[in-house]
Amino acid sequence: MIVVHAGEVAYPAALSLQESIAERVRLEPDRPRLILLRHPPVFTLGKFGDGKNILDAHGIPVHRVDRGGDVTYHGPGQVVGYPIVSLRAFRIGVRVFVHRIERALIRTLSTFGIEARRREDCIGVWTDRGKIASIGLRVDRGVTRHGFALQVKSEPEPYTYINPCGMPGCRMTSVEEEGGGAPEETLLRKEIVAQFMAQFHLPTYREIPLPEAENILKNCKKNVDKCTL
Repeated sequence: MIVVHAGEVAYPAALSLQESIAERVRLEPDRPRLILLRHPPVFTLGKFGDGKNILDAHGIPVHRVDRGGDVTYHGPGQVVGYPIVSLRAFRIGVRVFVHRIERALIRTLSTFGIEARRREDCIGVWTDRGKIASIGLRVDRGVTRHGFALQVKSEPEPYTYINPCGMPGCRMTSVEEEGGGAPEETLLRKEIVAQFMAQFHLPTYREIPLPEAENILKNCKKNVDKCTL
């Protein structure tokens, strides 16, 4: 697996990056990628999401995208992960893939003393206080795009502007609010990577650190066809 630490990336640039990497994964199906990043404040609305669930964007950009699910918020208090994976290479379906993401996040949270779980009636990761991680995916020609957003630091206000995941009254929570403090992001990312490795039975991975990733990202923006991630 190749792990890309991309820092803060504007949402449109992240979409282009995912599309480029998905093409490479189709050529190298046994080498999945995991992009870990943050976004500036943005709302995203799934392909069949109801725009009425954005109550008032208050000037925050809104992007309609081709993933499943309804409306969600991304902001600097999150760790966002985009696993770009060939489901055919791993011989799994979408449901199994989603469950593996959920388990990876649940086990990551447990290392920080947070008890979390999945729910049969709603994709994502939950605690007794509310939803701590959202998941939305797109599968195109067997390769996944989009992924998860784990709320690390509390950002309650933007969630009052929407019905999160199309669920009026859905309460969001965070690692910080759950008593896990505000863990150092490097440690959190390291644990996320370890849990993804375990879920997909991958023996090794290669990390592309932020400085190198930033240079590659610049080249990807100039010429997607020559993107080397």
